[in-house]
Amino acid sequence: MEQAPAIIGKYRVVREIGRGATATVYEARHPKLSRSIAIKLIRFDGEGRDGSKLNRRLLKLLRAEEAVARRLDHPNIISIYEVVTEPDQAYVVMEYFPGTTLERFCGFERRLPVQRVIGIVFKCCMALDYAYRQGIVHRDIKPANILINENDDVRITDFGLALNVDKQVEADSTFIMGVGSPAYMSPEQVKNYPLSHKTDLYSLGVVMFHLLTGRLPFRAVSPAQLVYKIINTDPPSVAQLNPDVSEQMNAVIRKAMEKDLYSRYKNGAEFAKDLSAVRYKIVDDEDARLDTLRFSMLRRQAFFTGFEDVELWEVLRIGSWRTAGPRVKLVGEGGTGQRFGVLLEGRVELSLGGRRMMELGPGTVFGEMAWLDRVEHRQTLSVVSLEPLVYLEINPSALALASDEVQKIFCQKVAAAVAYRLGVIAAAHAKHCPPATEGNSDTASGH
Repeated sequence: MEQAPAIIGKYRVVREIGRGATATVYEARHPKLSRSIAIKLIRFDGEGRDGSKLNRRLLKLLRAEEAVARRLDHPNIISIYEVVTEPDQAYVVMEYFPGTTLERFCGFERRLPVQRVIGIVFKCCMALDYAYRQGIVHRDIKPANILINENDDVRITDFGLALNVDKQVEADSTFIMGVGSPAYMSPEQVKNYPLSHKTDLYSLGVVMFHLLTGRLPFRAVSPAQLVYKIINTDPPSVAQLNPDVSEQMNAVIRKAMEKDLYSRYKNGAEFAKDLSAVRYKIVDDEDARLDTLRFSMLRRQAFFTGFEDVELWEVLRIGSWRTAGPRVKLVGEGGTGQRFGVLLEGRVELSLGGRRMMELGPGTVFGEMAWLDRVEHRQTLSVVSLEPLVYLEINPSALALASDEVQKIFCQKVAAAVAYRLGVIAAAHAKHCPPATEGNSDTASGH
């Protein structure tokens, strides 16, 4: 194995963290920042016509990855900072994500619990849904391109083969026939038919099948036989291969892997919504019992009136359950943290400039002003607990992953809460104001 370089560009190499056929990935340090970054280094070693052809293809993929990166900004997609090409090498500088690929969990003996698989694939669904709304189809979804850490945070990586669906295929600089990994390809992909975002959903269905069963849905002794099976045969039942998988979960995977495009999920959000519904029907484990208790607690709150059950389960998934003692400053006036809370138990005080404004009780939202302020993202009020609290913390980045329905209801509920609060504050302030100017009842006239 070749020795790792000490320096790549302006970055100091720390260690090698991965190696493939054409690239090596290193952990490195930025010269002016303390945090780690990852560098994917590609060396142009080929000689002659075939080597030059490979080099041109690699450069094409790098340019495609850079173009895609400029359009994608999502917490479950690896961030790319820059792409540098030099005569004998090129490298991609990207977010460092300390974790492992899903390949580690595809073996039968290393299968993850069903609940974890659902949570991981849910995040992938929403990331792919976001990418498609930016006009991007990944085209190479497979376990090696999905990273997770010990907390099941997820990053989809390697958008070098991505298809820009805003362009005509013939003119698309990223379009390369036969891209993708055969075992995870959709029927339309192995046929070299025009692709849409639904090909990524099919591939994600294959990944989910693999994680839950420890085997691929289609196995063959030759590429031709594999292609035939992908196009013509139905995959085995996941529920029959893994007794922990319900028939409802089996139906979700079957729909994701439909050969008929019109029968497949129409988008990642729809796929994710069905996963969310399945996850919270899994019983007989401590996590599910706790989730059920928390769901019931949310359902009792006025703030969540109007949320359907599936949407409320989704809220429980994206939110973080928090507690706090009395006299804890939860939000600081002038702060820029955009997380906000829905109060479930206890009371909080809102203040401005060291002066008490009002109290809030269960079923109300607090700390939402920085999220609503799309310009400076600043909090206008301080929030301090008056007694022990239980609240659901909402991270806007997580909320951005939610379905359109959940995001819409949140916006409506928060806006209504702020409007009511401003009315209460205005009424209290009015008591200390001079008499208002009286107007007459005549309507204004225009000219």
